[in-house]
Amino acid sequence: MSLSPLWRLTPLAAALLIGSQARALELPPQVITANPLGSEQLAAPTTVLDGDELTLQQKGSLGETLNKQPGVSSSYFGPGASRPIIRGLDGDRIRLLRNGVGALDASSLSYDHAVPLDPVNVDRIEIVRGPAALLYGGSAIGGVVNTFDNRIPTEAIEGIHGAGELRYGGADTTRSSAGKLEAGNGTFALHLDANAREFNDLKIPGQARSRHAPPTDDAPGKNGRLGNSDGRQDGGAVGGSYTWDDGYAGLSYSSYDANYGSPAEQDVRIRMKQDHYAFASEIRNLQGPFTSVKVDAGYTDYEHREIEGGETGTIFKNKGYEARVEARHQRIGPFDGVVGAQVTRNEFSALGEEAFVPQTDTNAGALFILEEMQATERLKLSLGGRLEHTRVDPDAKGNARFAGADNSNDFTAGSLSSGAVYSLTPIWSLAATLGYTERAPTFYELYANGAHVATGTYELGDANLKKEKAVSSDLALRFDNGTHKGSFGVFYSHFSNYIGLLGTGRTLNDEGEEDAAGIPEYEYSGVRARFAGFEAQDHWKLGESAYGKFALELSGDYTRATNLDTGEALPRIAPLRLNSGLLWELDRWQARIDVEHAAGQGRVPDNESGTDGYTTLGASAGYRFNMGGSQWLAFVNGENLTNQTVRYASSILRDIAPAPGRSVQFGVRTTF
Repeated sequence: MSLSPLWRLTPLAAALLIGSQARALELPPQVITANPLGSEQLAAPTTVLDGDELTLQQKGSLGETLNKQPGVSSSYFGPGASRPIIRGLDGDRIRLLRNGVGALDASSLSYDHAVPLDPVNVDRIEIVRGPAALLYGGSAIGGVVNTFDNRIPTEAIEGIHGAGELRYGGADTTRSSAGKLEAGNGTFALHLDANAREFNDLKIPGQARSRHAPPTDDAPGKNGRLGNSDGRQDGGAVGGSYTWDDGYAGLSYSSYDANYGSPAEQDVRIRMKQDHYAFASEIRNLQGPFTSVKVDAGYTDYEHREIEGGETGTIFKNKGYEARVEARHQRIGPFDGVVGAQVTRNEFSALGEEAFVPQTDTNAGALFILEEMQATERLKLSLGGRLEHTRVDPDAKGNARFAGADNSNDFTAGSLSSGAVYSLTPIWSLAATLGYTERAPTFYELYANGAHVATGTYELGDANLKKEKAVSSDLALRFDNGTHKGSFGVFYSHFSNYIGLLGTGRTLNDEGEEDAAGIPEYEYSGVRARFAGFEAQDHWKLGESAYGKFALELSGDYTRATNLDTGEALPRIAPLRLNSGLLWELDRWQARIDVEHAAGQGRVPDNESGTDGYTTLGASAGYRFNMGGSQWLAFVNGENLTNQTVRYASSILRDIAPAPGRSVQFGVRTTF
């Protein structure tokens, strides 16, 4: 399955080029992630974000961009860094992909480590909620977020096309610019893009520290600002491909450079740089046992410096590659399927006196298979499996702190997954999944030992950790009668061994000794755990008149996570959230008003604080117009217009770093 280039009929291009009549004929987007067979409906719950919706929801980080999607919250570490959390699962349980392949970084290692990606470069984001480990490995035990940017064009390009965008404003006074250019002669295709973003310290309602924040000797932050939260991001890419009727092959290079502050420590800044090289190819309509073969590979060189008081304290480096091949076989009886293999290697090192993880090499290889069958006219079934071997090889390099990290660890993880979609009527359908998933512990879960200055915590791993194991299920009722389109679903996951970063209640000094004036200790521990909850959404077309089209969007989600060994709640779980949006559209105009309510989160471990509930108001408007041969969208987006104090229960900094206060941002986007 391939993506359309920027100027083809994505929702945004259709709206700009043809107007509201084209939008009325718009087909529902087909999900690509975890769907190598191109099924129209997946058993797993999915969300696609693109077009105008992506433009208006776009933030400077991936986690904040997706924060309002059902089941998705944010690890929020200020405007410089945030990672998506799906159904309360974070870190290495959420697989972040670019065009279907993992790009190695250090974002899962710690909450202050940004995902080296600016969403402004992205054409489309797909979210698969629930286990997707079958195709992408144990690190997708909680879900997958896949971004698509067409840096390797997958279809022929004729002529020259492009896009550009400018933004200004927001609670951090963002100044953002981005552009892309694509050209081709029907056989060879070229892609270029570049972006730059700068932002100031974040405006917040009142003081940054909550009443639950521990006492500190530091001078209080400036009222109405989140100190040391400013920064910048720059990036760009060049790519090209050779296309023909039955496939394509191409290469790309992209770079990302960022410098941002850590709100947890007022004198710590983070300097990040990543270079990424990618290859992708697909050959279709083959004869023989396989009808198509798809190959994706990427190599990443990542560096991240934590600078304290102007001096570099720790340098994190991660170099490595990932390659995968998928081959779709000829139909065998009722079965249509794909087999594949994946290999990954990453070389991680942390240099400096404040390094809290040792140098580690991780190698992994996997084989997987996915089969589908149309059991009856109404029932489609899927079944698959994956076998993955991981070797984690640490090297203490003579550092006494990591003296116990001398032996390699080997893990063989297996995953099984089944799914079913049953059409009850032309309007109603049921979708269900059941899977067993295993995940190998990461190097930092095994070997971390030391103070992490940027987050203000002391992290301790456990070299004796076993594989993470979970049995997960989903059941959803979906509906589409032309007026209402949505779903209501429940999920349940039982972990016989859940590796959590759990607070111990102790405070330690930099040497790991107990000290009442020290920093809180967090330990990676294996416990039994249960995650359960629901997600619901509905798009309701209210009607159409001379005054325009009106629609109402409603959504809600809730996750309840419990440490079954202690009976306590697991930390950093988002509370019940309810969202409503009133949409209006008339000719070239569009607008919406949003209300979000989050309940208070009082269900927390004994040694952690909860968060208060909040209700926020947002509004946005856009106007489309043509100028010469180009199409334009001018927009304004306001959030938290009543300036409420918002603290995310899913953020480790909830007591010292609230979410943005009142925010108004202006922007313009063009395609040609």
